[in-house]
Amino acid sequence: MVLALLLARGGVETTVLEKHGDFLRDFRGDTVHASTLTLLDELGLGEVFASLPARWVERMSIQLDSGTYAVADLSRIPGPHKHIAFVPQWDLLDVLAQAGKQEPCYSLIMNAEVTGLLTESGRISGVVYQRDGERNELRGPLVVGCDGRTSVVRERAGLRARAFGAPMDVLWFRLPRQPDDPQGGIFRVSTATLMILIDRGDYFQTGVVIRKGSYHSVRDAGIESFRSRLAELLPWLGDRAETLSSFDDIRLLNVELSRLERWYTDGLLCLGDAAHAMSPVGGVGINLAIQDAVAAARVLVPALRSGVVTTETLRGIQRRRWLPTFVTQTFQRIAHRFVVEAKIKESEDSSSSLPAPRAIRVLQRIPALQAVPATFIGIGALPEHAPEFARR
Repeated sequence: MVLALLLARGGVETTVLEKHGDFLRDFRGDTVHASTLTLLDELGLGEVFASLPARWVERMSIQLDSGTYAVADLSRIPGPHKHIAFVPQWDLLDVLAQAGKQEPCYSLIMNAEVTGLLTESGRISGVVYQRDGERNELRGPLVVGCDGRTSVVRERAGLRARAFGAPMDVLWFRLPRQPDDPQGGIFRVSTATLMILIDRGDYFQTGVVIRKGSYHSVRDAGIESFRSRLAELLPWLGDRAETLSSFDDIRLLNVELSRLERWYTDGLLCLGDAAHAMSPVGGVGINLAIQDAVAAARVLVPALRSGVVTTETLRGIQRRRWLPTFVTQTFQRIAHRFVVEAKIKESEDSSSSLPAPRAIRVLQRIPALQAVPATFIGIGALPEHAPEFARR
């Protein structure tokens, strides 16, 4: 959606194909980072976004058995926005879609499921999509696959991802929120489990980490066992876990960490999770994908307007975005190994209280260091700014 808006503002005829009839998919990443807020300002959409019912967070903390510790202070990061916003992703997508519809070169087709690719003389020349039960074709000089970690476009093009493995999956669900509950993002780490609660106003979007592949054993233990686990982990939730009537109220997120060695082929480019599936660690997948889009638009607008988009053009986009992807995924792999995997093992082997790790104790003694994780989360390894042709 970001890429399409930028391309259209650059005078490039752009069509977005959206599989569903609306954007109301729950349990997506709902963080809008400081660098994205700056981008929205540059696009003239800052005031519109600010009118949404978002939850603004300046500090992030982690709850351990031994207490609550501050780990990221976004008030210390550079730039005009020293916070992140928790907002339903569908609201952000609606803002982008409305902005796109104001551009004469922009088209958004809903209920359009891409099922295949068109080729001509060995080059990808368009897509096949289903809409209202009918087969349609759409041709163009470039197809961009932004269809996530299960990308149909990537699979049809024969692009293969290198998987790095992940020790966990995540169970996502809603729990009611009371006015006097903690605000913002709550990270709970104990010998019992790892857990996150995202403040969405009248409810918490809640994630519980489980060992990779253990979902069926958790489900077989029954919903009562799962509710008891939640009550033990966060007693202040009280009886709110009772709102989970069955595992039908819980969605399994199959965590994947992978990266294409080559993000493109002649006539096709993959971006976001289609190019590099991110772990939920740090909540930075959205930020990275949006930055991909901005970097791509900066290169693609002049190339598409000249009528020449070569594999070298697409290679340049991957080259620009490879390092921040590598750095982010390396951090996530380290977190998987030394935090997530270790805590999952502790939950199976021990019931003792979890002390604060040394790194967290250092962050308490030297609060200025909290700017480091805050910058990684709020801005990322390589922020991108809107090109001049797209600014309003």
